Amino acid sequence: IVPIVMAGVLGIYGLIVAVILTQAIRPPSSGGYTTYSMYNGYAHMAAGLCCGISCLAAGGTIGVIGDAGVQAFGLKASGGKRSWALGSDGDGDGGLGGNSEAANAEAANKLYVGLLIMLIFSEALALYGLIVALILSQHTYVCEGNE
Repeated sequence: IVPIVMAGVLGIYGLIVAVILTQAIRPPSSGGYTTYSMYNGYAHMAAGLCCGISCLAAGGTIGVIGDAGVQAFGLKASGGKRSWALGSDGDGDGGLGGNSEAANAEAANKLYVGLLIMLIFSEALALYGLIVALILSQHTYVCEGNE
């Protein structure tokens, strides 16, 4: 469930950037002149792309780490027995052999901590993209009214 929650946070990052960018857009004046310059448009586009692409990269890494972690956690929890893969019914020694339940639980906990650390570092990719997008969105240039 941890990778799913972390992937949901990526969408919230995009929502934060979208709200900040839409607050910076002003409608044209009554004379038809706008104060929203091309500089602002490109800065906002760069902010959106920065947040979006970094969240895409973070989401991909969260998916890969989550998939590998679930498979490895299941293998550790079963004591290394791959009866599901070998087609045996579990009576033979198809695993690593001789592991006690306490050793399996300790190994699974170590694996979970490592998995969580990798997920946190992959989430940091998106957080860095959010920070850069917020910095980019603060740069503005106001067009003067043309007479």
